[in-house]
Amino acid sequence: MAFAVSVGGRRVECAADQTLLDACLRAGVWMPNSCNQGTCGTCKLTVLSGEVDHGASPLDTLTEEERGAGLALACQARPVADVTVGGAPEGRTTHPLRDLTATVLEVSDIARDTRRVLLGLAEPLAFEAGQYVELVVPGSGARRQYSLANTADEDKVLELHVRRVPGGVATDGWLFAGLAAGDTVDATGPFGDFHLPPEAEDDGGPMALIGGGTGLAPLEGIARTALRRHPDRQVLLYHGVRGAADLYDLDRLGELGEEHPNFEFVPVLSDEPDPAYRGGFPTDAFVEDVGSARGWSGWLCGPPPMVEAGVKAFKRRRMAPRHIHREKFTPADAM
Repeated sequence: MAFAVSVGGRRVECAADQTLLDACLRAGVWMPNSCNQGTCGTCKLTVLSGEVDHGASPLDTLTEEERGAGLALACQARPVADVTVGGAPEGRTTHPLRDLTATVLEVSDIARDTRRVLLGLAEPLAFEAGQYVELVVPGSGARRQYSLANTADEDKVLELHVRRVPGGVATDGWLFAGLAAGDTVDATGPFGDFHLPPEAEDDGGPMALIGGGTGLAPLEGIARTALRRHPDRQVLLYHGVRGAADLYDLDRLGELGEEHPNFEFVPVLSDEPDPAYRGGFPTDAFVEDVGSARGWSGWLCGPPPMVEAGVKAFKRRRMAPRHIHREKFTPADAM
């Protein structure tokens, strides 16, 4: 059985066992989305008519009062009748969500407990730099999200940066335990709103990007895209990790700095001092380096505490809130 979902002037067919978000994204109809797990609340929308089943929507993300007021999480809600929802601008589109079968081309250790995984696709995947894909963990039914380190033209080989989670279903049970070149991986993507505006709307203004751990991955794609559009723009990219053993892609980002004199990569170590690098937190380093961020855009990706500290740092330097973009790495329930 299928129901009709009306959103942003479009009408989309949605199966009874399909979420509103999945149906809309597969049809190329944009809805705000980020974690796809029901934890961030980005996809919260209003059900204007009809009824939905809230599924596994957490009460701390969608309260009983909000449910009673007609709100729903698009990534969790499924229709039980034809519905009309608000929250998406009329006519806005996105790259259609697709199910993918990829072949592992490379698995390499690039830092302490960190691997680079390259996935080859038979057909190109349309996406924006900064978005992510979900991988299906074999034998478990679990799905895990990993940001793309690619630019949009790198559409047939997807690059993921994966950090090991002790006891993790995806990492200890698979990605760090036998995944090898030639293996087949099932995935879905692209997801997320963490990406640059369309090129026609990009004014080439200065940018500050702060990543924690493998939060560097989407920032690499975003920074390279931004510099390709405007080669002389000022771009500061901070990478916060515990120690030097956790740093990676130093050569790649060093070469980017040689090509673009206004690009600067700043590694920052929080726990294991090394005279070759700055110590402390990347958010504090930004405050030290930038006297005023008026007219800048800010990009934050990593653990929630780092992202929240980054928002405060950007606002402290007078960055406009509407120009602050964030992607929190929220832990899955059963790692």
